[in-house]
Formats: sequence, structure tokens, C-alpha cells
Amino acid sequence: MNTNDRIYIAGHRGLVGSALVRRLQRDGANNLLLRTHAQLDLTDQAQVEHFFSTEKPTYVFLAAAKVGGIVANNTYPGEFIRDNLAIQTNVIHSAWRHGVEKLVFLGSSCIYPRDCAQPIKEEYLLTGPLESTNEAYAIAKIAGLKMCQAYRKQYGFDATCIMPTNLYGPGDYFHPENSHVLPALIRRFHEAKLAGTSEVAVWGSGLPRREFLHVDDLADASVFLARNYSGDDIVNVGSGEEVTIAGLAEIVREVVGYEGKLVFDQSKPDGTPRKLLDASKLSSMGWNANTPLRAGITDAYEWYASNAGQIRA
Repeated sequence: MNTNDRIYIAGHRGLVGSALVRRLQRDGANNLLLRTHAQLDLTDQAQVEHFFSTEKPTYVFLAAAKVGGIVANNTYPGEFIRDNLAIQTNVIHSAWRHGVEKLVFLGSSCIYPRDCAQPIKEEYLLTGPLESTNEAYAIAKIAGLKMCQAYRKQYGFDATCIMPTNLYGPGDYFHPENSHVLPALIRRFHEAKLAGTSEVAVWGSGLPRREFLHVDDLADASVFLARNYSGDDIVNVGSGEEVTIAGLAEIVREVVGYEGKLVFDQSKPDGTPRKLLDASKLSSMGWNANTPLRAGITDAYEWYASNAGQIRA
């Protein structure tokens, strides 16, 4: 991957895509292909085909997806499976048709069974039932990685599938109900601090354990794998740092500077009890995450506080 290569980042305005832009620009990439949804609707096969036939990118990072937290996934399963299947199918197929040298497919750790042995190894895929609250999204992502593997097997298409753990950082989606847990907590605590609210609700029991990865670490891992890995196996990307939701909420409360009370709303679902990835395959290649959780949350909160008036929420 050279600085003059034509690199298409699908979803460049999202959490992962914007981090990839920052990472590649630091390397001097000067030929990034970036399109907003208004310029290129990835669910429209004809538009995607026209883009690839005219722009002919050399590398593709497929970070575009319809994403959300437990409530959004559980409320809009039809949209999550339909839109993600369409995006993946169109981009992967057109990338192969028009000679893309390397495609990096960004998946999600929710592809693994709900009650996996921990930490979760790549080979645990399809060994048990999925978490019901995000099953539609997970099935779409599994279909995407299987499509990449099938195109490699039949056509020799070089597609690498990366499965990151829970992500956060600058550019996240901070909706108080439909976003993932960490950005939702950041917004709730921030707004409660400004309003002088005496307590903040944290959804669920607080007992589930989660692993979080700063999105800049994922971007770095994605570029590393694009340059150094070509194989059929999927690759987990995680931080190795695990925390309960209650512990996470306490860290966010401290970072934001909110002094009120935490109340756990157990009428809301907990989701998967525990989810920690085994990232030893990636570690053996020489890459490890380097952003501690508290430092990463501080970074995410500073970005949110500076952009609260104009973020997507």
C-alpha cells in the first residue's frame, strides 16, 4: 500500500471510517476516495457498480454499516439485516469485478454465539445460538465474512475479515437510546451534569462484562493487516481489557465529572453476559492495542463535549 494508491473507505464519516481516514492521512495517503451517502448509496447496486467501474480503487476498507445498540437492534431488525446485507453484497461483488487488489471487511464481535467460552477464539464462530437482541445484525455480518471467504475460494479475491470488539472514540454515535453503551453513558452523564440532575439511569443490571477498543487502535490494526496479512481466516481485534458495565459507568462518571447517583434500570436487557475476544492471532503477528480504557474514554468525552452541538444524535 503506497501513498499514491487509490484507497476507498466505505463509510468514511462514521466512527471506524473517520478513524481510518485519520490513520491513512498520517501515513501520507493522498488519493483517498471518499463519498457521502448522498453521493453514493451503497444499498443501490447500480450506483455501487458505477462507482467502482469509474473510480477503480486499488484498496477498499468496508467500514460502512447500519449500526446501533441493544434497543436499536431489537427494534429495527428488518432494517439492520436488509441494509447491511445490501451494502456488503454490493461493495464486495463490485470490488472483485473491478480488480480491487485488497478488501478489508470490518465485522463485529456480535457474530459469535451468546454463550461462548471466554476469551472468544475465531474458531468459535457458528458453534452456538446468537444473542437474540442483535441476531439480525450478526447474521448480516456473518454473511459478509462468508461472502469474502467464498470469493477468495472461487475467484482468488484477497479479502481480509476483521472482527473488532466493542468500539468507541471520536466520531461515535451519541444517541441516548439507540447508540452503544459507552457513548450513551457519556451523553447521559454530560447532560445530567449540565442540568444538575441528581441521578442517571444505567440500563440493565450492570453485571455483564465487556471489552472496549479505541477506534484509533482498530484503524491502526486494519492498516497493519491490510499490509501484512492475506488469508482465509478471520482475525479478532481486541484490547484484552475487560470491565463490568457498572465499572464502565463509574469510569465515565468520573471522567465527565458527574457527582450524582447511578441507578440501574433492570427493566432494560443486559445482552450477552460476557464478551472478551482472544486476539492472540493478531498479537502473534506483532500488533497490540495501546490505548488504556480511561485514557480512551477521556479522549472520547473531550471530543463529545467539543462537538455536542453538531454531532449525529
